[in-house]
Amino acid sequence: MKRTHFPSDNRSDGWPSTYRRRVLLAGAGATTLALGGCLGGGESGDGSGDSDTPAAITIPQGATCDVCGMTIRQHPGPTTEIFYADEQPSGHENPARFDSTWEAYRYEFQRDEQGWHDVAFYVTDYSTVEYGTFEDGGDTFISRHYEASSFVATSEVTYVVDSEVKGTMGRDLIAFGERSDAESFKSDHGGSLTTHDGVTPEVVAGLGK
Repeated sequence: MKRTHFPSDNRSDGWPSTYRRRVLLAGAGATTLALGGCLGGGESGDGSGDSDTPAAITIPQGATCDVCGMTIRQHPGPTTEIFYADEQPSGHENPARFDSTWEAYRYEFQRDEQGWHDVAFYVTDYSTVEYGTFEDGGDTFISRHYEASSFVATSEVTYVVDSEVKGTMGRDLIAFGERSDAESFKSDHGGSLTTHDGVTPEVVAGLGK
């Protein structure tokens, strides 16, 4: 979908943006989408296919990233949540929360080694939100979305990895529920495509600042 440029004083969450909107169907289609978000995950821990899996939540005001400690809602870029069984991430109630996707995966790899079991893993779905990109200090950033409705299970997305578009913590994995949207974003901004199963410690090590 063609992007539309707005004046620099047109802001979303404080960020001047270039907006791109994916139109969602109303009525039954919207109801299906909402139910899918509520039903959430599965045994794989990726947030797909099991009604017992916790649904994504809106990131609370003032919540900080469980890796870098930055206040999530004050900065741009992808948002991520991970729910764990019988564990209390970083001393607070589930979910663990992050201001970048690559940090969430690093956290997850470390907790896997400690024997933790994740029951749901959600990322911002840039196919279903009105998102913006903007320039700051010579870099291109993408907008932050922290509402429960903006999240999708990692099993459902295609990531654009290491594009020129950054989040709070530098180059990141930017998720799209529609592969065609990921392909279009990659065409515009570079990077490569992968899925949840393709995100390895080696991939994550190449991201960030």
